[in-house]
Amino acid sequence: MYLTRHQTFRGPCWAVDGHWLPDGFHLDFMLQRPLSAMRDALANARTDEPAEGALHAPIEDTQEVWAAGVTYLRSREARMAESDTADIYDKVYAAERVEVFFKANGWRVMGHGDRIRVRRDSTWNVPEPELALVLNRAGEIVGYTAGNDVSSRSIEGENPLYLPQAKVYNGSCALGPGIVVAEPDSMRDLPLRLAIERGGGTVFDGETRTSQLKRSLEEIAKWLFAELDFPEGAFLMTGTGLVPPDEFSLTPGDAVRIELGDLVLENAVG
Repeated sequence: MYLTRHQTFRGPCWAVDGHWLPDGFHLDFMLQRPLSAMRDALANARTDEPAEGALHAPIEDTQEVWAAGVTYLRSREARMAESDTADIYDKVYAAERVEVFFKANGWRVMGHGDRIRVRRDSTWNVPEPELALVLNRAGEIVGYTAGNDVSSRSIEGENPLYLPQAKVYNGSCALGPGIVVAEPDSMRDLPLRLAIERGGGTVFDGETRTSQLKRSLEEIAKWLFAELDFPEGAFLMTGTGLVPPDEFSLTPGDAVRIELGDLVLENAVG
């Protein structure tokens, strides 16, 4: 099943598999159910009316987006390279405890076609393409979407305590284009690609697979829910295995394309 959120004259409305769900449908109602019940509810609620309209980020104000770090070897290498305290990232990569951090409130998240941003007080900025898990209130993985954890490497590199400023700011989080409702097994070996265009040409193009994650999806989700409740569910980015070269930095006017399986998330940089 594939959930999308669209702009309509009535405001944002949800659809499943290209057909409208009834007015009043909310994602938080679905994320209070286990995956099997969620599928049944969506199948029973689906209308015959085709959905249309511009896409919104597939999240509501009641959900939060969190993120995990240093879960791919490439991410560990990149964060060690940017930091004066590089050894801490090596320790996190090998540790039992996963690094998890807050990324965005639902209302701050950009969707497919929206503009992401770079901080004006940062000199080194990158997109981070990621598998974003959709978790119900019990912490069960019920789906996924593509995510962009836009980050300031210069600010984080100054001091690890600056992580919130490096990660959380206007336009720093994008999700979309929709949610694939699925079992975790379908997410374990997805192709993940990042392409960045500037001035009509491609300045970066790289690929990896979610199978390169050091940790299991369930392990990452477990640490987020260890001492936190999410009554309306949550989104959890699982880390990036694609980082542009150290000499690269995003600039306004760039276009970022993330492909995760069959999902394509595109955003211009403002």
